[in-house]
Amino acid sequence: MSVFKYEKDTDGIVTVTMDMTGSVNAMNKEYEQAMEDTLAKLESEEGLAGVVIASAKKVFFAGADLNVLLATREEDKPWFMQWLTEMKSQLRRLEKLPVPVVAAINGAALGGGFELALACNYRIAYDHKSVQLGLPEVTLGLLPGGGGIVRMVNLLGLETALPFLLDGKKIAPAAALNQGIIDATVARLDELIPTAKAYILAHVKNPQAALQPWDRDGFSIPGGSASSPNLAQLLAMAPVMVQQKTRGLLPAPEEILNCAVEAARLDFETALRIESRGLTYLVATPEAKNMMTTFFFQMTKVNSGLSRPKGIAVNTVKKVGILGAGMMGQGIANVCAMAGISVVIKAQSLASAEKAKAYTEALLAKRVAQGRMQDADKTTIVDLITPTTRLEDFQGCDLIIETVYEDMDTKKNLTAAAESYLGEGGIWATNTSTLPIAKLAEASARPENFIGIHFFSPADKMPLIEIICGAKTSDETLAKAFDFAKQLKKTPIVVNDSLGFFSSRTFITYLDEGIRLLAEGVHPVKIDNLGKQLGMPLGPLAIHDEISLELNKKVLDSWNDMGLVDIWGERDTMRQILDTLVNQYQRCGKYKDGGFYDYKEGGGKEVWPQLLALYYKQETAINDQDIKDRLLFRPVIESLKCLQSGVLRTAAEGNIGSIMGIGAPTHTGGFIQFVNTYGLAKFIERCEQLSTAFGERFQAPAIVADKLNANEWIL
Repeated sequence: MSVFKYEKDTDGIVTVTMDMTGSVNAMNKEYEQAMEDTLAKLESEEGLAGVVIASAKKVFFAGADLNVLLATREEDKPWFMQWLTEMKSQLRRLEKLPVPVVAAINGAALGGGFELALACNYRIAYDHKSVQLGLPEVTLGLLPGGGGIVRMVNLLGLETALPFLLDGKKIAPAAALNQGIIDATVARLDELIPTAKAYILAHVKNPQAALQPWDRDGFSIPGGSASSPNLAQLLAMAPVMVQQKTRGLLPAPEEILNCAVEAARLDFETALRIESRGLTYLVATPEAKNMMTTFFFQMTKVNSGLSRPKGIAVNTVKKVGILGAGMMGQGIANVCAMAGISVVIKAQSLASAEKAKAYTEALLAKRVAQGRMQDADKTTIVDLITPTTRLEDFQGCDLIIETVYEDMDTKKNLTAAAESYLGEGGIWATNTSTLPIAKLAEASARPENFIGIHFFSPADKMPLIEIICGAKTSDETLAKAFDFAKQLKKTPIVVNDSLGFFSSRTFITYLDEGIRLLAEGVHPVKIDNLGKQLGMPLGPLAIHDEISLELNKKVLDSWNDMGLVDIWGERDTMRQILDTLVNQYQRCGKYKDGGFYDYKEGGGKEVWPQLLALYYKQETAINDQDIKDRLLFRPVIESLKCLQSGVLRTAAEGNIGSIMGIGAPTHTGGFIQFVNTYGLAKFIERCEQLSTAFGERFQAPAIVADKLNANEWIL
């Protein structure tokens, strides 16, 4: 039986319903043969009035098989280019049929799926939240290679098409209709194919309806070709803007821009070949391998419950208690209320608790003012938050989250005081970012119900949650914490207990190395600039200022006071410099008199002059590549140690966590995936060089040699 169902009705309309093997329709060998057979039949069909392309799956079409793309190597490029040419030839034949071809889009059409739709003369989509449209290939280090760039430029014009191509944004049917990338929507699924057929019947005698705009006589690209004076400023500024955004670390946006400009300059067929060459180049790059591995394959595994215990029913939190109404508490309250969860937030004063509620009200008021939310919906969400000063109001909570300052005794006292108010089967969570769960759980009467749920700041915006299991945390508690994260539409990674867990313990190595470079005499601006050149959001010293030098000092002091073992090498340099700046000079951070930098009222910053007098040595000579490698290899090595010791349960969670929680450079695919495409042998060799020159902290963990000997990637 063909995987493309072919049905011709009495009006001469053929409906081709894609129903391929597996859960989705995808652009693979099965598709190629099915499309070839279908096109041959359509091209010879007598009395053909039109064609409807439909799907029997929930997803209209999922695009190219990423397993094939991931496996494509440098030596495979000739084959890959030929495959692209043949696939695009099929789409070209589809759009050149002498009758109208209509895409009946019932589900998501992203990447190759939307490229298939673009090759149809008319596009109708089911107007439902499950339907997303767009070309997100750039987020995987690729470009739309099935004609997506060329057709979007010809359809919308260069200026309008570029944001869809460079940002990879996914949009809903209503927005797509407004933007002109689809032609109609339907309110009900059962209206989709009848509406498509009605369009064909209404245009069956109109030969223009069977022609794509770019195949009609006298066609010109909306907004003008690349030589148009109207586009001169865009063409001058676009490369600069792309460079600023990518810092030269991501080849895909630059290649997309090049192909889009060529599509606005050259004839249609030549532009298609340029686009194919662009994807053939990108598919073999390490950046694409990293991004496909992490952002598609590993992200899919993590979100589908990679570390969630099996066989435990899904749990829904209905009432959550939050201890602490500071920035973190109010952010968690907001995201819980937005998920429809009833929230009780406790602070020492009612004014503080009410301020936390007001935070959500202010955010939603902006949405109402922008027309993005109804006032009644705002009121419903805000009313879910109850400010209080009474522990008794936590009675019956499914979950209580403690968000107070990183002090062991304070957190333990709150656990002892409030844990009894949990409802039956309720769990207790600490939002600690550094303190061991096992030690905190010592204050719990039910340590099996105690877990770490680490939100990243700001909690209502950051997409990641780090779930930390203590020695006695039960599988049921872990499953409930995982389900809670998914209820909030967050991505959960699950790690085991350790000082600093995975994220904080790894992130602090980047901050530590920045301070070590400062102590060695490197100019602070150079340190931070090279950190940004790596692809980190900020340089290490600037991050210290953002977090607060005072807070970082307190964290290190608390670790020392608890007598906890130093897990990543001596911290004397970091502690000494923080002590000097905080205690001697009252340099506590950006929001309290400045830190490494002075901050101007109108924005901008400059190095605190005394910092140069204290540490800068003009004679220090460390080359830029060594500085960049030191800043990158420290968190990479720490991530490997976490995987090797079992703090990380999987490499996938390390990669997702490092990108979404720590800000690892996107092109690396995460700190662990970076090693795979850097090359395991090369990584060990570079670690030896750094270790010899700068210290034992750069020695490669044994897991790298183990994987090298086994001829395996670290996955």
